Amino acid sequence: MNNSVSNTGRLLWAGLRALLVLTLVTGVVYPLAVTGVAQAAFHGKANGSEVTADGKVVGSSLIGQQGYSLRYFQPRPANGLGENSVNTQYKLILSGATNRSGDNPELLQWVKEAKAAVVKENSTADYTVEPSQVPADAVTSSGSGLDPDISPAYADLQVHRVAERNGLTVAQVEKLVADHTTGRTLGFIGEPRVNVLELNIALKALAEGD
Repeated sequence: MNNSVSNTGRLLWAGLRALLVLTLVTGVVYPLAVTGVAQAAFHGKANGSEVTADGKVVGSSLIGQQGYSLRYFQPRPANGLGENSVNTQYKLILSGATNRSGDNPELLQWVKEAKAAVVKENSTADYTVEPSQVPADAVTSSGSGLDPDISPAYADLQVHRVAERNGLTVAQVEKLVADHTTGRTLGFIGEPRVNVLELNIALKALAEGD
């Protein structure tokens, strides 16, 4: 009986020690080590790829923003975004796709209206946008609704409007787009892209003469 109790006690103590050691290693040492390496080697990415302007954080290069005035380059539509309807104590934005099929009447209407708006908003006194010029990313949202990038084609389509509304030349704005166009990753992965937030920060600085 005593041996049985003693053995059980030793097993329980061994299990408790293992629990404490593993908790320390996996719950404290490992997270601190990973965080330390991330902060040292990838400081910007580890902190959310924050983008700063005028000395303050204005967003993340990984998350698209809505609500730009027509002075600025416009992002992709965000039809996939929605608001939390369960916990209404906080106004939470939910990301996701529209979940509409390619032949869904509602989606087709969204695209039709978005294309008409893009043509109207980006046509100027001396430049007319044709419907055939409007790229897909100008009228459709991404899978998350939070895509931070647009295609160079969509950026180029907006150049005349942006130049006119900011008192800049078309050549100045075209150069701005070219300077902020990122090519394919490793030369073959993905497509060329333009980060809207970073482009608009540079546009603001150019327009204000900074």
